Amino acid sequence: METNLPNLPEQLSQVVRDAIRDELREQTKKQRRAARMYAGAGAAGLYAGAALAAFLLLALATVLPYWAAALIVAILLLGAAVLLKQGARHGSGAPAAPPLEPGVPPGAPVIPPMPPSNPLDGSPRTDRRTDR
Repeated sequence: METNLPNLPEQLSQVVRDAIRDELREQTKKQRRAARMYAGAGAAGLYAGAALAAFLLLALATVLPYWAAALIVAILLLGAAVLLKQGARHGSGAPAAPPLEPGVPPGAPVIPPMPPSNPLDGSPRTDRRTDR
């Protein structure tokens, strides 16, 4: 009887690679769908904003000259852009997650560092001076 023991590591690595490839393919398929939905929502929001700006321009143009109405709408849009930029710069107010060390999976519990111990007696090291 001939055994395939010499080929076992290669076969195992091929099986693991195929499983990882299939899992990544599944995850990217879900992410692509979500990205398309966000892109569609962004495009719809852009058109809605343009329609709102046009409405505001035409409404102001009934009581002001066209150039003044356009200037007012432009200033309002510029103010909205500045407010959105400042909101993006300062974040949502939620504290940022501390950076992870390499090899630590996301969501792993944070373990505080232990104080170094004194190698002579095993007790925690203190920085207080005892000679007075």
